[in-house]
Amino acid sequence: MTLLEEEVAQVLSSQKLTIAVAESCTGGLIAFRLTNISGSSAFFERGAVTYSNQAKTEMLGVAKEVIEKHGAVSEQTAKAMAEGIRKQSRTDLGLSVTGIAGPTGGTPGKPVGTVFIALASDKGTECQKHLFQGDRAAIRRETSETALRWIRDLL
Repeated sequence: MTLLEEEVAQVLSSQKLTIAVAESCTGGLIAFRLTNISGSSAFFERGAVTYSNQAKTEMLGVAKEVIEKHGAVSEQTAKAMAEGIRKQSRTDLGLSVTGIAGPTGGTPGKPVGTVFIALASDKGTECQKHLFQGDRAAIRRETSETALRWIRDLL
């Protein structure tokens, strides 16, 4: 059985595309999965765990005003994160995830399980909003799975 990250690696490698990842709620899980593939240096440039708002602004160039106005868990922040990691790393693709893995931190407007996944490329930046169920580990796992599946299906 082929792992999803192996499929993503094959697609990125065959198209000679590079990727960098900015992760918040997954804490490096996507980078771990991609770099667990032998030969990943051909397509994986870097990964950044930008958990705090300060890390998002300092490392990725996300404007403080974006976070203050929309929140760290928002479409606007996810897009800025993806664009920031792509610009910093000079890769073909920039992937970001930001969300509330729980069990605390949820609000009525953004309950636990709310996750934004963004992908930046030379064609622009797209973002998906998801509401995942389960405990912290399940939400993190499903976020990484959904992000990798999106890359595979898009390419």
